[in-house]
Amino acid sequence: MNRITSIVLGALVAFMVLSSTMYVVDQRQFAVVYALGEIKEVVNEPGLKFKLPPPFQNVVFLDRRVQTLDNPDPRPIFTAEKKSLVIDWLVKWRVTDPRQFIRNSGNNMRSVDARLSPIVQAALNEEVTKRDVRAVLATERDKVMQDVRRRLVEEAKQFGIEIMDVRIKRVDFAANITDAVYRRMESERKRVANEWRATGNAEAEKIRADADRQREVILAEAYRDAQLIMGEGDAKASAIYAEAFGRDPQFAQFYRSLEAYRAVWKNKNGVMVLDPNTDFFKAMRGAPTGAPAAPARK
Repeated sequence: MNRITSIVLGALVAFMVLSSTMYVVDQRQFAVVYALGEIKEVVNEPGLKFKLPPPFQNVVFLDRRVQTLDNPDPRPIFTAEKKSLVIDWLVKWRVTDPRQFIRNSGNNMRSVDARLSPIVQAALNEEVTKRDVRAVLATERDKVMQDVRRRLVEEAKQFGIEIMDVRIKRVDFAANITDAVYRRMESERKRVANEWRATGNAEAEKIRADADRQREVILAEAYRDAQLIMGEGDAKASAIYAEAFGRDPQFAQFYRSLEAYRAVWKNKNGVMVLDPNTDFFKAMRGAPTGAPAAPARK
């Protein structure tokens, strides 16, 4: 029984020792083999690999994929015209020299971020301070990113990494400048609005003046036409009256007397003091037109 136990224990120990000599390298990783604290080998090819059992040799894996470094603390940067900009950026990098990477940053992939961030920020500061706001925002934005990447290429070699890309994600004015810009934009919009209102009021006055002028012209022309029509009507009426009265002068005189009575006694409350023997009352006395008036009765 003891012999069987010993065999089982021996087989178990042998399996454990054998398994500690094997490791699998993923295609997304580097495998760094240590021998008594020193880097013995860097394995790039994926697959099943063998090494000496611990503590003679140990394996550390590094991610060989592209990593992203986001700006941990966006800070204001002054442009050439002394305007403060807050620039948020990111950097794409990957490990190319595992030995150099471990010597400088150990086997912690994120430890390089704290050391690389100030270098990126310094390179960005140098490029931004050479340009004005318009260049940073629009005309030379791509060139700023390319120049920063070019500056980082040599710096990155000491970390055993390669800078793949540098990108500016967002550019904002500092808070105090942003408020000033918004106020200036608001005042500019108000100025434009006032100009449009003034232009509209001027056009409205012009339209109203033109409408009033056309109204006066139309009324004057209508009054002129009305007067012409009334004149023509009066002329025709006079011609008709003249023709009618010419046929019977006595009736004409009688008709004019009636018109005179109507005009005089239009006001019923009026009082007139006249001689009854005057020609004015001839029609009322019944005397024929042209005959001498009869003496009035006393």
